[in-house]
Amino acid sequence: MYYIKKKFEVAASHNLNLDYVSPCQNLHGHNWNITVYCKCKDLDDNGMIIDFKKIKEVVHGTMDHKNLNNQFAFNPTAENIARWVVDNVPFCYRADVEESSNNTATYEI
Repeated sequence: MYYIKKKFEVAASHNLNLDYVSPCQNLHGHNWNITVYCKCKDLDDNGMIIDFKKIKEVVHGTMDHKNLNNQFAFNPTAENIARWVVDNVPFCYRADVEESSNNTATYEI
């Protein structure tokens, strides 16, 4: 099995729709640190699982300098974003989404 990991930072804003009162219900921003993990038994004709550039295009292209509430049809929590990454990046089996220091959500299949 082959494995790759891609890390990058995304600057984006969001506000959370919560069933309790929280400052996170107000529009605010983060410099999100996202780590994408992909695996595949066989490499493509170029000797890759997936080009690192393609991973960045999917995630960074969708999220960077955007209001995530306008980008997604779901409540843009770190947990939901991690799941979105796994569901949208080919060969991705895990994503870590750090919205701030010491606050990280992971989704893995």
